[in-house]
Amino acid sequence: MSRYEAQRQRMVEGQLVPRGIHDQSVLQAFYTVPRHRFVPEQYRPRAYDDGPLPIGEKQTISQPYMVAVMVQYAALDEQSKVLEIGTGSGYQTAILAEICRHVYTIERYESLARRTEKLLDKLGYDNIDFLVGDGTRGWPEEAPFDAIIVSAGSPRKPPRPLLEQLDEGGRLVIPLQNGGAQVLTIITRHGNQYEHEERDPCSFVPLVGEYGWEN
Repeated sequence: MSRYEAQRQRMVEGQLVPRGIHDQSVLQAFYTVPRHRFVPEQYRPRAYDDGPLPIGEKQTISQPYMVAVMVQYAALDEQSKVLEIGTGSGYQTAILAEICRHVYTIERYESLARRTEKLLDKLGYDNIDFLVGDGTRGWPEEAPFDAIIVSAGSPRKPPRPLLEQLDEGGRLVIPLQNGGAQVLTIITRHGNQYEHEERDPCSFVPLVGEYGWEN
């Protein structure tokens, strides 16, 4: 077992499982995806630490547990078609691609998007489509989605286009502003009704866009 493989195993067994990550497809994806490839070289010794790391453009790669809990809340399987808002480093994108049939991912920073697309292609992922643009508008041409995961903090009112692009029974997993804090929230579509479940306190960079925060 290589050094990085051992670190991944310790991450899964020490950070994820004890906190309630039990979905076997999620755990297998975290055992598989080389997180150290998604962080700048100077941070690779800390790639499997229990926390976020900077990746440029004032963005971060999220704490492994936070990625895992969001993906688990999305309730995905091998037939799922998922939209990711905030490609960032591409780590969560790769986790989703390990589990799902197809991943659509949107990033507002072109420099990050191009770098990440090149890396994911190099790692052999062929079930991901990329878009540079305003993630709060979603990707209407490819809707509906079984799940949408937003890796940025939204105002209290979630972006309407994302709700509308959910398939029946689909889940939007999104950090929403609640007073002075963010709360990770699951929104499930039932026809024209949307069920909200507030789950975990969290801290993400702002979701900037037409249906999010102003730049």
